[in-house]
Amino acid sequence: MHKVIVIGGGNAALCAAISAASEGSNVILLESAPKLLRGGNSQHTRNMRVCHSNPKQTLIESYSFEEYYDDLLKVTKGDTNKELATLVIKNSENLYNWMREKGIYFQASLKGTLSLSRTNAFFLGGGKTLINRQFQIAQDLGVQVLYDHEVQEVNIDNNKVSSLEVSTSNGKKIFKAESYVVASGGFESNRDWLYKAWGKASKNYLIRGTKYNQGKVLKSLLNQGIQDVGKEEQGHAVAVDGRSPLYDGGIVTRLDCVPFGIVLNKYGERFYDEGEDFWPKRYAIWGRLVAAQEDQIGNVIIDSKSFNLFMPSVFEAIKDDTLEGLAQKLCLPIKQVLNTIKEFNTHVKEGNFDLNVLDDCQTIGLKINKTHWARKIDSPPYYGYILRPGITFTYLGIKIDKNARVYMKNGNSLENLFAAGEIVAGNILSQGYLAGLGMTIGGVFGKIAGKRAANV
Repeated sequence: MHKVIVIGGGNAALCAAISAASEGSNVILLESAPKLLRGGNSQHTRNMRVCHSNPKQTLIESYSFEEYYDDLLKVTKGDTNKELATLVIKNSENLYNWMREKGIYFQASLKGTLSLSRTNAFFLGGGKTLINRQFQIAQDLGVQVLYDHEVQEVNIDNNKVSSLEVSTSNGKKIFKAESYVVASGGFESNRDWLYKAWGKASKNYLIRGTKYNQGKVLKSLLNQGIQDVGKEEQGHAVAVDGRSPLYDGGIVTRLDCVPFGIVLNKYGERFYDEGEDFWPKRYAIWGRLVAAQEDQIGNVIIDSKSFNLFMPSVFEAIKDDTLEGLAQKLCLPIKQVLNTIKEFNTHVKEGNFDLNVLDDCQTIGLKINKTHWARKIDSPPYYGYILRPGITFTYLGIKIDKNARVYMKNGNSLENLFAAGEIVAGNILSQGYLAGLGMTIGGVFGKIAGKRAANV
């Protein structure tokens, strides 16, 4: 019998496997995806959010606990498990140092990553390189990795997990261990579950990450009385390029241009303040905003002044020398688009344009004002992108404590089950999102879960 079984193949699962193996445990990791598609959503990431009091290898200046925590309270509107949120933030610097000690490398922030050089540590080569390195570290420590092994049921008896029912290419198998770590993601790729939770509009959503996050382990646990946290209808959704694939478009399809222009619905009308706050704190609301529009589509229009100020999509922008031509290419009503832009330009208050602060470039007198980074759209050529909601992960999950131990609805904790990653993110993220926080939650609780599981 194995000492520890880890369910999952992303950052949280791999941190758990590495942590448990570093304690001397015999560890097996069950990844539902084939080797080529391993890594869950983590393969599409770029960075994690790190608290630090002084400049570090790739992080400039400082990012205090107080500021980090305040940023979290802003996006969640104060609805978070304060004990667990504090634990994650305070341990984020230790996670960064631990990863470096294990042989994971970081790089300076990329051009156009919008104020993240102080708050977020970027993985050298991105998420795919991170995942490949973590798998290598785990296997060097003796972790056995089994691909195409999808856990269907987690069997619980007398406050303990007794076994796992696993679907493999050779049929169903039963796996047993002394302790278990669940790090198997949310249910964002389960289209039927999304429809049940989010309604008809979800049929037009794109899934940014892996198609293997079906929520089967989550459902098995909830069906057996594990305490749920988070809301089924909440998740991390961003605006992505409307030309993205249904699955695995990843971060390169995310559109970061919203603060630099205006966003229109299918009627050629603005519907929200594009300059509300710094993009890392506000980008996650745009998936929901676009989802609320008819046909779940939005359209960004910017001009040549702003085109080189953001990370572009993997797809080329739609371009035209005239606003009339661009509106036509975006299939928008030309007259209304011209009226909207004329009205916007008329109400722009010139100021000192500065991407590093909440500047004084704004509109005054509009029904929906743009509060920062507002500049007239008047410099051809003009560029446009079509937006659609891109789902990253869901927030419905299972309750844990500071030791990553899992709890039943009756208040009892399971003796040998621990959890990390997306499946526990709802303890901290009730709504909204901070760039890089998901990877930090996964890494911090992955480390804790692996160590605790190894010492049951």
